[in-house]
Amino acid sequence: MAYNNNRNQDAAQSEYIEKVVSLNRVSKTVKGGRIMKFSALVVVGDGKGKVGYGLGKAAEVSEAIRKGIEDAKKNLTTIVLDGTTIPHEIIGVFGAGRVLLKPAPEGTGVIAGGAVRAVVEAAGIKNIRTKCLRTNNPNNVVAATMQGLMTLRNVEQVAKIRGKAPEDIR
Repeated sequence: MAYNNNRNQDAAQSEYIEKVVSLNRVSKTVKGGRIMKFSALVVVGDGKGKVGYGLGKAAEVSEAIRKGIEDAKKNLTTIVLDGTTIPHEIIGVFGAGRVLLKPAPEGTGVIAGGAVRAVVEAAGIKNIRTKCLRTNNPNNVVAATMQGLMTLRNVEQVAKIRGKAPEDIR
């Protein structure tokens, strides 16, 4: 359940795609009663291979989203793309979250659920097939997707590790 928030007040923010993946109301019980707060999971990307996620917590929704965006911008990472898709199939794992990411041919589009879709679209991937294999907890699914995307390698990187030419691997 990703919400696309167009928070483009000034030019500095317009370069990033910001998506709120989940918004959760949490409470802490104290002697005087319950204290309500909000938790926001946010994904930020530039649509060209840089993506990050962050968790913001605050007493107000807008403040939690703002904190999540700041945290996501601190955790931006560059991922390897192969045109409009990913170079190879991979399974991202984080906690109980497991996400299968498969490259897809041109014209397929983004076949993904809410939390994975937010990460993939923010990263700028246009053709991909995905499947959540275990949990559907947004925090674990987003982290598993990010872990999978960060471990992707292209032919040149694999050739360098093996000490061969890229033509020998293809």
